[in-house]
Amino acid sequence: MSVAASIASGTLGGRVWFYSNYHCNLRCAYCLTESAPEVSRRELGKEEILARGREARELGFTAFGVTGGEPFILEYMPELVSGLGAELPTVVLSNGTAFNERRLREVEPLADLPVHVQISLDHPDPDENDEMRGPENFRKVVEAVPKLVERGIGVRIATTLEDPDAVDPEERERLCELHRSLGVPDEDHIVRPIINRGRAMTNEMGVLAGYEQLDPELTLTADGAFYSPFGPTVRGGRLDTDLLVSRTTSPLREPAEALLRIAESRPPGHDTSIGIN
Repeated sequence: MSVAASIASGTLGGRVWFYSNYHCNLRCAYCLTESAPEVSRRELGKEEILARGREARELGFTAFGVTGGEPFILEYMPELVSGLGAELPTVVLSNGTAFNERRLREVEPLADLPVHVQISLDHPDPDENDEMRGPENFRKVVEAVPKLVERGIGVRIATTLEDPDAVDPEERERLCELHRSLGVPDEDHIVRPIINRGRAMTNEMGVLAGYEQLDPELTLTADGAFYSPFGPTVRGGRLDTDLLVSRTTSPLREPAEALLRIAESRPPGHDTSIGIN
């Protein structure tokens, strides 16, 4: 089966993920990559991402995702996202704290492209939210989201919880009322569990996730290609390689076909029911 046919059949996910960088201005308690201001940048690079993006479209992939680290602390990120969005629909995962007035002006062209910025917001109470994500995170997010919405940029809110099924209904409704007040509708609110990898594993948080729980989505990093965006995690400063597909990312066909071989070898009825994608 070709890569394009496997995407059309659902054997492979249609989105290619790019880890643009690993450094971040925050130090979240459950971060998959142990990101923080002082960690190695491990940038994939603007030209590398754009080149692989063009290859991905030619192979039959249907969307892009950009994550980190915090993508928007890279100066070239608005230009990079514009380039990707001109090729295929693109989502960028962000902590939402880097949108000062200059940055807001720079991202305005994204309003004319099929681009969404997915911003993390975990709790309607500022103190509860900031306990996991860091001081002033809540304030910066609730200030940034309406400004992005006002500029016509698509915004999604992602809530990451220890146990989404155990959340008090009143608390969940308060969070929903908050994101609605910021201009984000219910269909653009994503709730997912913490994954027990990276810093979350160190802090004994989250649910286990491996090949059987994760959908195959080609994920490119400076260290190679991985099975899922939940794969290239870091613990104790060391990269996890249990979900590494290939050290090669170019030409893109090679890691894409390697991922397809793994996906086709999974036993029937594999469980992806934890809903983290």
